[in-house]
Amino acid sequence: MERKLTVELGQRSYDVLIGPGKLAGLGEFARGIDGVEFAVVVTDSTVARLHGNQAVDSLTQAGLRVGLIEFAAGEENKTLGSYGHVMDALLTLEPPIDRNTLIVALGGGVAGDLAGFVAATALRGLRWLQCPTTLLADVDASVGGKTAVDHPAGKNLIGAFHQPRGVLIDVATLKTLSAEALADGLAECVKHAVIRDGQLLEFMEGNVDAILSRDADILTDLIGRNVAIKAAVVSADETEAGQRAHLNLGHTIGHAIEIADGYGEVSHGQAVSLGMLAACHLAAARGLIELDLCRRIEDLLRRLGLPTRRAGMDTAQLWRIMQHDKKARGGQVRMILPVTLGAVAAFDDVTPEQLAAALAELAD
Repeated sequence: MERKLTVELGQRSYDVLIGPGKLAGLGEFARGIDGVEFAVVVTDSTVARLHGNQAVDSLTQAGLRVGLIEFAAGEENKTLGSYGHVMDALLTLEPPIDRNTLIVALGGGVAGDLAGFVAATALRGLRWLQCPTTLLADVDASVGGKTAVDHPAGKNLIGAFHQPRGVLIDVATLKTLSAEALADGLAECVKHAVIRDGQLLEFMEGNVDAILSRDADILTDLIGRNVAIKAAVVSADETEAGQRAHLNLGHTIGHAIEIADGYGEVSHGQAVSLGMLAACHLAAARGLIELDLCRRIEDLLRRLGLPTRRAGMDTAQLWRIMQHDKKARGGQVRMILPVTLGAVAAFDDVTPEQLAAALAELAD
């Protein structure tokens, strides 16, 4: 089974190819981009060991000159320091890069964000491909052109919008993920269902065992459904001027949890799971949704191996961090809350007291 979708952005539209064994076709995919003769794979130290050789071999067999640049794995390394390391390595390659050089981002969301930011800024912009190897990157970071590095003040505060020329998703790479890493991506899948597609939620509820056992056909279908949602939102609102902000359900609180605990202590998916549940309880307290929907989402998150309870969260600390979020306006926190299954809206009037009450629901 395989899927092909298109992110519709006029002259900058690009294809997303999904299926088992797709990494073997990376060279052919890259070769199809006009003028490319040199491809530089940017990846982290873990992914380089697992999938680096296959990517390099495919590119080489397609007749391309190939370079490989590694950086230290982990969200805590998505920094200006790592950006400088990759850029230094890229700009000192021999023979030197030019504007026909292609950057290939191989790995999870950290690799995609960092390599994409390098591509956006090297020589004032190079073409690049996304080759995600985690479910989280497959369904979220690989589509949309958001590139960035983190700053102590917040996640992804330094970056640019820079769309890739294509996305190649090999579901076979998901076999190398830990259960925790797979669950990280599943949190984003649940989020997409809540904001856009109740049938996707039903699909996940009915296929939990197949998803967790890494069934290739089910994963291809799951990723395809999620990419279709993300692509539709990005096509309608590329630079987050409107409805693309809906994709931030669970992220305002989730990012704050990540920062408060220190990058790498709580995974992105775990933080989004908690943030999404808190957002659901905020919505239920306002009468926007029934408490039964909160319980339904909580049950699915738990079955997928994601956290639904966390005691001791410091509301004041989280609120301060949330005020520095990219979506905040004049220090006022903007929250995305569900208004029904499959639809959300933005709210600017959430108070610290309301947040505290929602977080208390997660501490039971």
